[in-house]
Amino acid sequence: MDIEPIAYFRSPFTSKFGIPRQSGLVSETPGRIELTGTYRQPEGLRGLEDYDYLWLLWGFSENVQAAKHATVRPPLLGGNERVGVWASRSPFRPNNLGLSAVRIARVLASECAVEVLGADLMDGTPVYDIKPYLPFADSHPDARAGFTSGRPWRQLQVVMPESMATCFTPEELSVLRQTLALDPRPHYHDDDGRSYGMPFGGYDVRFHVSDGVLTVEAWRKI
Repeated sequence: MDIEPIAYFRSPFTSKFGIPRQSGLVSETPGRIELTGTYRQPEGLRGLEDYDYLWLLWGFSENVQAAKHATVRPPLLGGNERVGVWASRSPFRPNNLGLSAVRIARVLASECAVEVLGADLMDGTPVYDIKPYLPFADSHPDARAGFTSGRPWRQLQVVMPESMATCFTPEELSVLRQTLALDPRPHYHDDDGRSYGMPFGGYDVRFHVSDGVLTVEAWRKI
């Protein structure tokens, strides 16, 4: 079966590093789905404004050439313990397909686009399908959740200089703070004081972590 993108995603995250590891973890992260090619038709979005959430089927476009294995090391387990790839949401999957639930902010039919919140997609990600989220069929609040049960994401205290307000809007700073609090470092990295860089909103944001506190050191225009 051959599939082709029906849209591309626009996001403040321009690299894999730092993207929230699941949709909804940073609920206010803005994003935009832009229909493309023959699918760029306003009629295709008719009725979508009557829903609150969408399922996106998309491609891990940066992992196409990466090696794929039957087991993976989920970051929630510290990056050391292995589980089967089918028992995880690892981005290293045989067909490089991702699935995310996102909240609809605005349907812009005249622009053949949908603005959404809470996505975990990188800027430029190909989107292969869009489906409305149906609470009666898609929500199972009592379901077991495997190794993720009882394992909340580690939260860091985030220290950001006040002068960042001259480069980012309050909304951008809120999303950036929530994203950094989730500890964007690879979970096998635990080097206190090591400097990291994360592209966000057109800036390279530099930070280090020490004793559970993430401190933003610098930020410069990319």
